Amino acid sequence: MARDRNPVNHVPELHAQEGDRLTTAQGAGVDDTDHSLTAGPRGPVLLEDHHLREKITHFDHERIPERVVHARGAGVHGAFRAYGNAASVTKAAFLATPDEETEVFVRFSTVLGSRGSADTVRDVRGFATKFHTSEGTFDLVGNNFPVFFIQDAVKFPDIIHAGKPEPDREIPQAQTAHDTFWDFIGSHTESTHMAMWAMSDRGIPRSYRTMEGFGVHTFRMEAADGTTSLVKFHWKPALGIHSQVWEEAQITQGADPDFHRRDLYDSIAAGAFPQWELGLQIMPDTVDETFEGIDLLDPTKIVPEEICPVQAVGLLTLTEAPENFFAETEQVAFHVDHVVPGIQVTNDPLMQGRLFSYLDTQLTRLGGPNFAQLPVNRPRTAVNDMFRDGMHQQAVHSGIVAYKPNQIDDDLPRTSPEGEDAFVTIPTPVSGEKGRHHPVSFTDHFSQARLFWLSLTPVEQAHEVEAFTFELGKCLRQEVKEGVLASLACVDTDLVARVAAGLGLPVPDGEVPDGVVPSPALSQIPAEPGRVDGRVVGVLVADGGDLSPVADLRTAYADEHVVVRVIATHGGEVSGSSGETESADRTLLTTRSVEYDAVVIATGVAGSVVAAEPRTAVLLQEAFRHGKPVVALGDGVDLLTSTGVDTSAPGVLACESVRDCVQPLRDALGMHRSWERLSMFAG
Repeated sequence: MARDRNPVNHVPELHAQEGDRLTTAQGAGVDDTDHSLTAGPRGPVLLEDHHLREKITHFDHERIPERVVHARGAGVHGAFRAYGNAASVTKAAFLATPDEETEVFVRFSTVLGSRGSADTVRDVRGFATKFHTSEGTFDLVGNNFPVFFIQDAVKFPDIIHAGKPEPDREIPQAQTAHDTFWDFIGSHTESTHMAMWAMSDRGIPRSYRTMEGFGVHTFRMEAADGTTSLVKFHWKPALGIHSQVWEEAQITQGADPDFHRRDLYDSIAAGAFPQWELGLQIMPDTVDETFEGIDLLDPTKIVPEEICPVQAVGLLTLTEAPENFFAETEQVAFHVDHVVPGIQVTNDPLMQGRLFSYLDTQLTRLGGPNFAQLPVNRPRTAVNDMFRDGMHQQAVHSGIVAYKPNQIDDDLPRTSPEGEDAFVTIPTPVSGEKGRHHPVSFTDHFSQARLFWLSLTPVEQAHEVEAFTFELGKCLRQEVKEGVLASLACVDTDLVARVAAGLGLPVPDGEVPDGVVPSPALSQIPAEPGRVDGRVVGVLVADGGDLSPVADLRTAYADEHVVVRVIATHGGEVSGSSGETESADRTLLTTRSVEYDAVVIATGVAGSVVAAEPRTAVLLQEAFRHGKPVVALGDGVDLLTSTGVDTSAPGVLACESVRDCVQPLRDALGMHRSWERLSMFAG
């Protein structure tokens, strides 16, 4: 069957793996792909075996250089729907037009680890979104923290070299618990604020679905009437912000290194589509580019939400996993300078360096300047850029003219006059002497680190102390530990005293900033139960016990797409006391507590072979220790008691029937954890 021809390039549209027969890359049929061409049954393989050579050649060249940073990632397709209320600050159609839907591709990632590292390491997470807008591609290339380690891009190679595995042994992989990283942090006090974020619970998110995202930098927005504003981007997860606890994250790295990407794709498959609201902090575009005394060009500073609220302008919904990980997740190419009319960059020195770096790295990774032609990167608008040739050129250009002005082709393509759909740089004054400057406002390195610390609840502060103590405890050099303690002494006296005590070192003196007001928005602990879409409840059952809670819980939580999994001692079918059966989703051998947001013990498990299995005690004790809801139905209380779980502790529910525990369990899931119980285990 003939295929449609592309009217522009006069070549067939590019599709992969078509037809039902095996062919060579040139389209010739292949009769046998299991045996090489040889001279006789036991003779040598012949060089003329073109299928062997082509197949091996393609295999040998399947890999492209992995990203220097953000190598470990997961991508998803989705759509962004604008509320339309952003028209007062930007003329960007995808934000300003009510109910405008824009196709997006989002890539989540860790920063330091290789492609083969684990998902749940303590690290910054990338949150990069490619908007295929009607006016061109807009890339919002952000992180799950609103600040960064450095103020100037010239130091970016340094911080990454410091954080990456040390070069002599290539150890540790995907971790910052080593000397070079903390030597950098202690030597560059501007990094203190970001280090506070990294050592908080936000450094080990529960899932990508429960993670905030930030544009980090300040952008300049232009409305249709020409007025401008300074803006910061925020992604607010519909499920709230939720993290793992440290022991849980460590267990997850071994039990399921792919935990975050599996959670992401499983939730989509279950119909619990991840969602975020895009919000803007909108500030006046003043000459000094500050707001309430905060330098908006300093990427190590936030603007507290209490003094500049985040205004929601649209909803992002992720609905589809990639068909091919390499073609989409690996080949997607983001660039901070991919902007559209209505959104422009600022003079943030870290942002300015990224404008060069992102384009430069794509040239190496993707083999040349034509990476925008790859399907995942291709703009959804007409492109007539007059560019020619280069590695991996996929289009067949027609005509002989590739310059302007011209008379041969009626001076086409035409430029877009201002006022149409053209991107026109906003004229902003630039003056000053050439030099390597450091603004005075950039010298405050501790007030916002203190702001972050004071905004945390006691249990979150305890986790922060434990993280600093663990990471610095892995360092071998005493001067490195002392350098970081010197910085912490300028953040908070209690913080540095607790970390120093854990390290067995003296407490240094420091000058703590005065007058710092906490920002409650920085705490992850919710004030009330939130949504529970895609949460996972494990139900521990036994042959001959009551299996009805499995179906009852599935029915009760069906509208919220809560996943209920059956845990048994064996695979296959489990038979209940009333003759009913359930298929085991997990066995005690193949599961760990980290898979579940709550654990339910069905009636009849106590006294069974399940109760005698040592892994049962491990499962329940871990769930209890990590602050997860634990529900005991009927005689399940006896099992909790026998395994050393305090049945009177917060978040432990004893119920006679599922009906009694449906709402209390739902509320407990919506709070993420029992924070009161977690404080029992925090140092």
